[in-house]
Amino acid sequence: MTPLRLGYGTNGLADLRLDDALALLADLGYDGVGLTLDHMHLDPLAPGLAARTTRLARRLEALGLTVAVETGARYVLDPRRKHGPSLLDPDPGGRAVRRELLTTAVRVAADLGAHAVHCFSGINPGDTDPDTAWKRLEESLAPVLDAAAAAGVPLAVEPEPGHLLATLDDFRRLRRALGGPAPLGLTLDIGHCQCLEPEPPADCVRAVAPWLRHVQIEDMRRGVHEHLPFGDGEIDFPPVLEALAAAGYRGLTVVELPRHSHAGPELARHSIEFLRAADAARAARTNGARS
Repeated sequence: MTPLRLGYGTNGLADLRLDDALALLADLGYDGVGLTLDHMHLDPLAPGLAARTTRLARRLEALGLTVAVETGARYVLDPRRKHGPSLLDPDPGGRAVRRELLTTAVRVAADLGAHAVHCFSGINPGDTDPDTAWKRLEESLAPVLDAAAAAGVPLAVEPEPGHLLATLDDFRRLRRALGGPAPLGLTLDIGHCQCLEPEPPADCVRAVAPWLRHVQIEDMRRGVHEHLPFGDGEIDFPPVLEALAAAGYRGLTVVELPRHSHAGPELARHSIEFLRAADAARAARTNGARS
């Protein structure tokens, strides 16, 4: 059984300076951080990115934190369009801007020693037929996957409710279309499984174990895409943690509460206490079954 390694997403600590957020997570006992490239923390578009990344790498090492690089910042590329432009943008120039952000994220991840780079497809523009949108996605990801292969960092695509690539079946479709390239992995959001997958979250973990490269976790209710603090939703967590351990997943399991920065420090504390207790219950159940 692989030990659970917990992280917390900086998109849920947006009211803190990055250095303060990292110190908080280390003090609370987190193993790492899900670092969203955004203007308030590590701005991927500001001057001096390489030097800032080097300083951050030293800080992470000093604190004993590992990292995953996430690219879900809402307005980092366009101050007027949430998550725009996307890999599906009708404008080829817009798609190129998003590709450049992702290849930048791959370089940052390599310099930080990150275990994965997270991304998602984006919402299909309303006047675009699905086949065209899928073609754009495949073409847009190809150079990013080349960069990921060269850097030795997996690109972990997240099925996101409401996006073109919304489900685990959609992820499988993408892998087939691209020929199953080695750098292409999966970001599995446990809450999203509860929200819209037909199988329970623990079964989802088992079903996609071979491609699992990054995990996000929070509570959620069936049919409602709202990231909730632990205990406010419907997920039974010990079976989920059992499935992750049995799958041999070695990356971070990152708490994803991007709409709760106003209470970030308290929720970071609550989250690690909740997940450690759930993991203890998981271990006790496993040991009891073996005795």
